[in-house]
Amino acid sequence: MKNLTLRNLTEVCSGIYHGPETALDQEVTAITTDSRKIEKDCLFVPIVGERVDAHKFIPDVMAKGALSTLSERELPEAEYPYIQVKSSLQAVKDIAEFYLKQLNIPVVGITGSVGKTSTKEVIASVLKEKYRTLKTQGNFNNELGLPLTVFRLRDEDEIAVLEMGISDFGEMTRLTKIARPDTCVITNIGTCHLENLGDRDGVLKAKTEIFQTLRPDGHIVLNGDDDKLITVEGYNGIKPVFFGLNEQRDVYADEIVSRGLKGMECRIHLGDQSFSVLVPMPGIHMVYNALAAAAVGRIYGLTIEQIKAGIENLEAISGRFKMIETDKLLIVDDCYNANPMSMKASLNVLHDGTGRRVAILGDMGELGENEIALHEEVGVHAVSCGIDACVCVGDLSTHMYEAAKKADPAFCVYHEKNRESLLAHLDRYVQKGDTVLVKASHFMKFEEVVKALEEM
Repeated sequence: MKNLTLRNLTEVCSGIYHGPETALDQEVTAITTDSRKIEKDCLFVPIVGERVDAHKFIPDVMAKGALSTLSERELPEAEYPYIQVKSSLQAVKDIAEFYLKQLNIPVVGITGSVGKTSTKEVIASVLKEKYRTLKTQGNFNNELGLPLTVFRLRDEDEIAVLEMGISDFGEMTRLTKIARPDTCVITNIGTCHLENLGDRDGVLKAKTEIFQTLRPDGHIVLNGDDDKLITVEGYNGIKPVFFGLNEQRDVYADEIVSRGLKGMECRIHLGDQSFSVLVPMPGIHMVYNALAAAAVGRIYGLTIEQIKAGIENLEAISGRFKMIETDKLLIVDDCYNANPMSMKASLNVLHDGTGRRVAILGDMGELGENEIALHEEVGVHAVSCGIDACVCVGDLSTHMYEAAKKADPAFCVYHEKNRESLLAHLDRYVQKGDTVLVKASHFMKFEEVVKALEEM
């Protein structure tokens, strides 16, 4: 890895080097926090977690061929080189910041309350039509995940698309210090993490911390149909590029036609150019994601043909509105995470399904003092959006169930107290030919529900 010698690593993380002087100028080949993924001459970073202190794995990883390890404590019996640091987590952030500077490649940073991952996927799909593109994998978007994503970059990569997720003030500042995005994309301002951020104005303030390291030639790309983001006038002379469904936006879409679960057709306008495209995933939110990707593609010099191809070549990922067709059911696996905005959006898409349209919805976490009212909102929306049945699962989802029942006593809505109870009674709620949406916050572990539906 470029310039990541033990000497430089020691300096970057303000550590104390222990070991032979002859090893100081050796470069590490990789950096990992996973003791199961040791490569020859890599650097191991032991993280002290709530349940496990990874320092106990140090002897084993060194025996497997690691070049060195970080350590938050002195290792008097060590016969291998190691770097003693105050905090492994802070050290890994400092190293990531240093490493990304060595590569000198453009970075697209993506944040927002809803749709970060799907927007990241469309942007990366577009950019790879022209550039060797590295993107965040899975949920590696926090203060540990972001550095680990950065460490996957190599000299041959030409651009990075990095997802940046936060739950409190100051987090984005710390993430931005690492990523230093040249282009900042914000999808929307919703009601996530209100227990820390207070209200949507607090969410806006926290998300726009992403602008802090922008250079004068940087770019800001915002959802202009979001009532909070449209108030952003710019940052240090950089005017935002706004996207949306309004022809007054810099990048906009019209002629929008739903093709059901096959996706969304639309015409995207980029300045004096436009093109028709099929976004191969359903829901109006995917049109917004495609608009963001088109705006970013234009910034980085892609042609209309390349942008169109990148959008149409988009591939779904597990847990993110992935269609799974079995002999009996069409399962919409959207169980990675949930909040009120994404719940409503997914229910709207389910409306376009074939057969009976059944939503299996679980609790939403981190909603603060308004969590009951927000669950009730989703219950009312389930009644109004034209689906056939809804199964509400979990303690908080009791409020979803009760609100739906009150809104329309004739609507087919059910409640199960937990995931285990649902799994025991699953065959009561679904039948052959159904389209079934599965969605909840990650802690509900609804991937088990998806698996059970696949096996029916």
